[in-house]
Amino acid sequence: MPVIIAGNDAQQKKYLGRMTEEPLMCAYCVTEPGAGSDVAGIMTRAVRKGDDYVINGQKMWITNGGKANWYFLLARTEADPKCPASKAFTGFIVDADTPGVQPGRKELNMGQRCSDTRGITFENVVVPKENVLIGEGAGFKIAMGAFDKTRPPVAAGATGLAQRALDEATKYALERKTFGRLIAEHQAVSFILAEMAMKVELARLAYQRSAWEVDLGHRNTYYASIAKAFAGDIANQCASDAVQIFGGNGFNSEYPVEKLMRDAKNYQIYEGTAQIQRLIISREHLGKYKQ
Repeated sequence: MPVIIAGNDAQQKKYLGRMTEEPLMCAYCVTEPGAGSDVAGIMTRAVRKGDDYVINGQKMWITNGGKANWYFLLARTEADPKCPASKAFTGFIVDADTPGVQPGRKELNMGQRCSDTRGITFENVVVPKENVLIGEGAGFKIAMGAFDKTRPPVAAGATGLAQRALDEATKYALERKTFGRLIAEHQAVSFILAEMAMKVELARLAYQRSAWEVDLGHRNTYYASIAKAFAGDIANQCASDAVQIFGGNGFNSEYPVEKLMRDAKNYQIYEGTAQIQRLIISREHLGKYKQ
């Protein structure tokens, strides 16, 4: 996405073009061991040396880290710690096979275990200036702009998980019997299903609205954060409700809902935590009234 929104023609042809020719992956290298939501705390440094930049630092929790053909990398190019984030960082395209790029071990996460998530060390990695996106100091704006476009599909994924939880819980409620009748016929269970259905439909509308704003060419920061925060919360609530409806079976790995519950948690963490989304939403909301 950073290359889609900020790459020049040559960069897009080279790096996006190859992804249409074979099933390649790329990765988004922003988070570090000591800087996740606090993007301004990034320590990875890029120093200009002639027509190249030399990059040193460490990234963490990088999705596709060991599978990517190339990375979008956010690094600090301004040494002055007082420099505002809007000018201190630069976005780079880094080929994964560049000398000095060292992916770490695949992390063993609670959920979403098929995701190849790793730390990556950059040790004296030389990147040509033509791999800079827009120019020095534009990196923070590019990274934030990418989030506006990537949060709607992440919200869609969270909504899909919530829908799966609802589907599994409903099918189970129409098979399992207690006290001589299907548990779906107990109001206590049917009301849980009704609440789940309401939440799923509203989460779906939220991500579709945020995506529609993108299609219209509008700045969608407000709607993207609403969709991401709401759908992430709903995924967790619906997964938890599905486990409850399954009862003891829901707590067992032989049934699918415990996996959904583990997978759901990450939707409140990656792509901007649930708390960061609320920070953005409140800022955007209050900004409308301060104008």
